Amino acid sequence: MHADISRITFRPDRHYSAVIAQQGRVQLDADANEQTAIQLVQARTTAADLIGQHGGPRGATGFELHFLGGSRELDDLSIGGGRYYVDGILLDATRPQPGVPVVDEAHDAHSTEEGEKDAPAETQPPATWTYWDQPDGHRDPERPSDRLPSQFPYLAYLKVWERSVTAAEDPLLREVALGSAMPDTAARLKVVWQVLPLPGSQLELADGATKDQVRAAFAKWAAAQAPSARMAARSERPEHADEDPCLVKPDARYRGQENQLYRVEIHEGGAAKDATFKWSRENGSVTFPVDELDGTWAELASLGSDDKLDLNVGDWVEPADSASLSRGEPLPLLRIEEIDLPGRRVRLSAEPDPSVGRRPELHPFLRRWDHRPGSRHTGSTGRTKQGTAKVRGGALRIEEGGWLPLEDGVFVYFEPGRSYRPGDYWTVAARTATGTVEWPTDAARRPLLQAPAGNHVHYAPLAWVLGEGSVADLRLAFAPLAAPIPAADAETLEAEATYEAEAAAAENAAAAGSGARPAGADEQGQPEK
Repeated sequence: MHADISRITFRPDRHYSAVIAQQGRVQLDADANEQTAIQLVQARTTAADLIGQHGGPRGATGFELHFLGGSRELDDLSIGGGRYYVDGILLDATRPQPGVPVVDEAHDAHSTEEGEKDAPAETQPPATWTYWDQPDGHRDPERPSDRLPSQFPYLAYLKVWERSVTAAEDPLLREVALGSAMPDTAARLKVVWQVLPLPGSQLELADGATKDQVRAAFAKWAAAQAPSARMAARSERPEHADEDPCLVKPDARYRGQENQLYRVEIHEGGAAKDATFKWSRENGSVTFPVDELDGTWAELASLGSDDKLDLNVGDWVEPADSASLSRGEPLPLLRIEEIDLPGRRVRLSAEPDPSVGRRPELHPFLRRWDHRPGSRHTGSTGRTKQGTAKVRGGALRIEEGGWLPLEDGVFVYFEPGRSYRPGDYWTVAARTATGTVEWPTDAARRPLLQAPAGNHVHYAPLAWVLGEGSVADLRLAFAPLAAPIPAADAETLEAEATYEAEAAAAENAAAAGSGARPAGADEQGQPEK
């Protein structure tokens, strides 16, 4: 997540069940975030243990797919509303319906007098989502790769993950009462789901495959999508550190003057020869909402709140919006070439990709990254060698098997022979108090290779589309655990009747001895009718 956080302390291997606040102690964002992570893991693990890898509640199972073809220009799929769980993560496919406005003729007449445009005629909104308008799909009919396969059969499946959302993307998260000079407050995590097609040829199935065979083939395909990349980090006292007139400890390996949370994120994926990465000392949280794009000029809502969080000539930025983040497709990074302070504008090294930044409703913004070409690298033997970091599309090429410098004595290492996926990331906390970075090590203090901290992607099959009007449902459903209490057997009923008779007899005997009315009798001592 690209939130402005101090560090990530959640460690599943420690099996902590709760965060305990102590009196008189400083409260940190990491503590609250770890508590949230603990609860999410517990809830989702419980749901997955009970439900299985995927499934929906019977009677409200979401994501029922129907083929929509015929006279339409492009094939489509309707997505039925309801709930579904994938690896314990709750998804809701119900399409929200618009609210009911107040009918106020006086207000409408006043608006017309003021020159406001008449409201468009009301139309009945669709009852369900479709493949083309699903909320986080952002499919483009003009892109052939986004269209449903023309060859049958193909599999329609769910792709699920989480991403962070800040006030740059959702302005309603900002508390306007704090004023424009104050930063935003908490960020959010959003569950993103997409219904996507997979050509049947990629599943290597024979004709007439059963549903169980399709599910098994898809599970094998999904397992192959997981990246194998692993990275390590360390701090090392740079050469010529004594020449730096800084205020850090002379023997410090991390030479920065501030605590940082470095984020190392894969930009382009694939094998190492094709993959690139970018890094940020602020966890990639420095963003600038875009008010308007005009060629290579971008008008921004703000140029930053201080010298640490602003833009400078030479900075690399990533144009993004809600659609590009949901699609997860890397776009070229651009360099800041010129800054117009009075106009709150920046000139970019090239015009942003046509697919991003042109629609205000998608809340476009620029994300700042802090890497710079020109760093010296070390080889796989650890010895320093001369050379400059290679750049492609504004990001740094991955070089496996050697320690790559970020800045101020922070180094990262990519394990050789691995594959990379765009958006996967690692975080490295650097601390001035220790002059080092926080990274797991073995007993000999050697850095341990770690899988990416995110993004964790989950998959589930939905339907095997055999042709127009022929869709085999691959979803699973579960029944509620609650059930009616069964009727007692004859022996239990007889025992209960005997107990009640004995209790009544005892009560009557006690009443006779005291002159009181027997149980179950009226005022004259006769049995009640």
